Amino acid sequence: MQEFDSKQYKIYSWKNWMVLHYIINPGIAFNEIFLGMRVPKVSLVDKTQKDKPFIERSYVPCPHCNTLHDARLWSANYKTHMKNWFGLYCVSCGEIIPCLMNATTFLLKWLTFPVWYWFRDNWKAKWLAAQPKRFENIDLATFENPFGKNMWLKQGLSFGFFMFVFMNLISPLIDETPFNWKKVLISIPVWLVAGLLFGYFMKAFLGQKIKNS
Repeated sequence: MQEFDSKQYKIYSWKNWMVLHYIINPGIAFNEIFLGMRVPKVSLVDKTQKDKPFIERSYVPCPHCNTLHDARLWSANYKTHMKNWFGLYCVSCGEIIPCLMNATTFLLKWLTFPVWYWFRDNWKAKWLAAQPKRFENIDLATFENPFGKNMWLKQGLSFGFFMFVFMNLISPLIDETPFNWKKVLISIPVWLVAGLLFGYFMKAFLGQKIKNS
């Protein structure tokens, strides 16, 4: 297991409350299964780069070659934040960086195991062969914070809309519960506000700098 200097880096793993939320939130399963959005098992934030915002101080270590990758490699800016079904591809050694798995995703994969297991190796081989091309022309100098400026409004509303659809249309189908119009109407303002709060939180969080003491 890799060891990191805790004086230089804040280490994020399943023990962190935000990462734990990722694991237990059932809505994340849709992102993992259908969109291929993944979170590494270990990520680092440099505590010494005080002049940079959080998003520019974030790194993903590869346990195979020990390379510290800029976390922005897997960003919506470069369309690499999705289609990572088997993990995050390491552009340095070509191996797969292990990722966390949402609890609901794990349950669904376990229930459907007899269906996809026989094709998994073939899918993985094709996926791995396609990865190098996805990272060929990435220039981090062109990176723009997806929650920066007024983009947090779009991102927040998109999140709120997705959660509204999942909780009111998809989740009832899975649980086999009857459709409830009253619940739908009540949840509209709830997820609208929740989405805006999420977007603003992410803007503030990803853009935060370390205050000089």
